[in-house]
Amino acid sequence: MNFGRRVFLKITGAATFSVAASPLSADSRQSRVPSDPLGCLVDVNRCNGCRECEAACSEINELQPPDQPFSLSDLVFETKRRPDAKAYTVVNRYFTGNRDKQGRPLPLFVKIQCMHCQDAACVSACLTGALTKKENGAVHYDVTKCIGCRYCMVACPFEIPAYEYFNPVTPQIRKCTFCFDTVSKEGGVPACAKRCPVEAITFGKRDTLLQIARKRLTENPGKYVDRIFGEKEVGGTSWLYISPVPFQKIGFLRVPDKALPRLSERVQHMLFRYLWSPIALFGILGGAMYAFGRKHKQKQVEQNGDRT
Repeated sequence: MNFGRRVFLKITGAATFSVAASPLSADSRQSRVPSDPLGCLVDVNRCNGCRECEAACSEINELQPPDQPFSLSDLVFETKRRPDAKAYTVVNRYFTGNRDKQGRPLPLFVKIQCMHCQDAACVSACLTGALTKKENGAVHYDVTKCIGCRYCMVACPFEIPAYEYFNPVTPQIRKCTFCFDTVSKEGGVPACAKRCPVEAITFGKRDTLLQIARKRLTENPGKYVDRIFGEKEVGGTSWLYISPVPFQKIGFLRVPDKALPRLSERVQHMLFRYLWSPIALFGILGGAMYAFGRKHKQKQVEQNGDRT
């Protein structure tokens, strides 16, 4: 193997970039967690599966029309869907064993979108600052800073960010925007919450939404499970849910309570605080380069000896 100078410079250059980027990300973790963000509370008991939230989201974001019209809900519900580059939010149907008085299965409908985590893993993973957590609660995407590395897709515990693979010229990362421009204006409400005809989505300050959720759980002990999804999950999210059944039965992923960047960035601090990790890395690379170079020279000497 010829471990040449060009290969060595490529590897050390990449390592230098990582060293420069990582401590900055770790030092700024606390500053990107808002103290009193906005959010939405979704009451699974109230959702009737009308998909008006999907239609409103598609309209305000000027997305491509869906393969199946929003009016054909029964056909769409036959397949479990995930948000993608063409749909920032989707509604799925679940049968969990509950039946009405006539014995017919009762469905539950669940809206899915970016959870806009308080301490978002995608923000931590983004090398260029294209993703940032805003004071109003939104995890905001700046396409002008994105380099298409897709680390955010790997980092997200809810598997939400989607990439425009169908756009070869100017592909972007796509996800729920929390109607950022609308919400940033005084009195603005996300399109899905504004359009919902059964008020399954409540918009407001996160602390107030938690109070509303706890009140519903307390006043209706047999109607909901005693848990608010998003209160603690991955350090807390701006989207909160209450449900009549355990969340794993309606498609929610199992995630830890601690914010994921707390672990990953703590490791970064340990590795780079005293710069011993880069020094060790360069030492290893230098040693490898020396060893391979010496082996190569020895092989050339042996070949020249055989010729003589």
